[in-house]
Amino acid sequence: MLQALHIQNFAIIQELTLDFKQGMTVLTGETGAGKSIIIDAVGLLAGGRGSSEFVRYGEKKCLLEGQFSLNGNKELAELFEKHAIDSDDQVIMIQREIYTTGRNVCRVNGSIVTIAVLKEIGNALIDIHGQNEHQELMLPESHIELLDQYGDKDLVSAKKQFESLFREYRAVKKEQKNWQYNEQELAQRQDILSFQVQEIGEAELEEDQEEEHLKEEEQKLSNYQSIVEALSNSYQALQGEEESGGLDLVGQAMDIMASIESMDERFKQISDTISAAFFQIQEASSDIYNEMDNLEYDEERLNQIEERLNLIQQLKRKYGSSIKEIKSFYNNAVEELEKIENREGQMDHLIKRIKELEVELLKVGSRLSSARREAAVKLEKAIHEQLKELFMDKVVFSVHFSQSIESFTIETAHENGMDKVEFYVATNPGEPLKPLVKVASGGELSRMMLAMKTVFSKEQGITSIIFDEVDTGVSGRVAQAIADKIYSVAYHSQVLCITHLPQVAAMADQHLYISKVVIDERTSTHVEQLADEDKVSEVARMLAGSEITKLTMDTAKELLSLAGQKKKA
Repeated sequence: MLQALHIQNFAIIQELTLDFKQGMTVLTGETGAGKSIIIDAVGLLAGGRGSSEFVRYGEKKCLLEGQFSLNGNKELAELFEKHAIDSDDQVIMIQREIYTTGRNVCRVNGSIVTIAVLKEIGNALIDIHGQNEHQELMLPESHIELLDQYGDKDLVSAKKQFESLFREYRAVKKEQKNWQYNEQELAQRQDILSFQVQEIGEAELEEDQEEEHLKEEEQKLSNYQSIVEALSNSYQALQGEEESGGLDLVGQAMDIMASIESMDERFKQISDTISAAFFQIQEASSDIYNEMDNLEYDEERLNQIEERLNLIQQLKRKYGSSIKEIKSFYNNAVEELEKIENREGQMDHLIKRIKELEVELLKVGSRLSSARREAAVKLEKAIHEQLKELFMDKVVFSVHFSQSIESFTIETAHENGMDKVEFYVATNPGEPLKPLVKVASGGELSRMMLAMKTVFSKEQGITSIIFDEVDTGVSGRVAQAIADKIYSVAYHSQVLCITHLPQVAAMADQHLYISKVVIDERTSTHVEQLADEDKVSEVARMLAGSEITKLTMDTAKELLSLAGQKKKA
């Protein structure tokens, strides 16, 4: 549900903030006042195509912000998790900035997202219907998805099973195709893999730390002379002949301080410090001696290490940046080589699995199609009931399946099953059924769309549905029927509706009046939420045009009164 909308420097709107309610909201006003601009802003928040032309003249950018409630929408929750967007507080904040340079910046709950991601989220939030744009209903390829939304648990289960089998089928078929190289290509690949496996295998690489250990040992052997000199000089400085060694001198200081340590606590602390230093130096001296005793120069070992390190470096240049990556490359190469060497067996295995999957796909696809045909009968009945209420009781609606279940072959299969589905209608008695998308009359098309939207809004979970002048071309009792139908859609989803019909405006839970004002010689859009008495004046204006009479006002009051009674019923 759209809770609030903020618009800044967008088209002729300088700055505008609107709060929306649950139920049915209508937007009315004179032509060109900016009603459709507000809907355009919502459409851009839903991922619509942006343009620098939307930016108000003289400004560098426009800002659009919308606050939506999540309302437990599972599809939205999955999208937020998929794209790592925070949604803990069940509120969705969408912000979009469009610059005169053409740059777009989109944010959802503070996270920057691409327009593609914004569109994914927007499709689950908002459904916009214009006079010539009916989205899913006007796209034949989407009809099968709409039908499936009307199906039962058996249909959902069969569809999930089919989708899983079809994904595996495509993967196995792709692998089979990959194996259908010509013999020369396979032979060349086999030679390359054999060389790589042999080269890495003969290296007998050890654990990841082998290279580090070798480098440490190489450093010691390469710097043998300087190490020997450093150790020898250090030992001589500590354990020099007679009493010139550092250890002996520290020992003398220790003995001298020990003789007076009882005279003063500070002397005692100094004596203890020197004593500790003496034993640490003594221990260090012993360690140096042991290192000198164990140190050995082996030129042959140094050559071996350098050769080994050169080999590892060569392998890293070819197969990976570490021994771990080289080993992973080796394992993959061994596996691929085994498959090539056993390619006849591999092809037999793939062909067998493909045949098994084809049998399963035909079986599950037929079950899915049967469930769809049962759902289609129920859907046709539900649509016919809605059309009767819109004074289209002579119209025939049908879900058309392109072929029978008996004629299914594996070539028929696609990601949604075996069926090709399209909605057909016959608008007049005696006329043949035709594809819905080819229905010519704008008024009939509007009512057809409303009938379907009334049925599908219960299933889709869309939080906000926007009707942009979909009532064009109708009047009288049909106009009232459309008003009632739009209001019924608002039972399940928030509805925003731009209308010129007083019957539709009278049914509103919230009525927004859009007008143009001139401020500092610049035209801008003004929005006013109408109180009850103002609603009467606006409905009267819609009934009569510019000249409003007492009779018109009385008619408007009656229309609003009747609408109030219907809403309570």
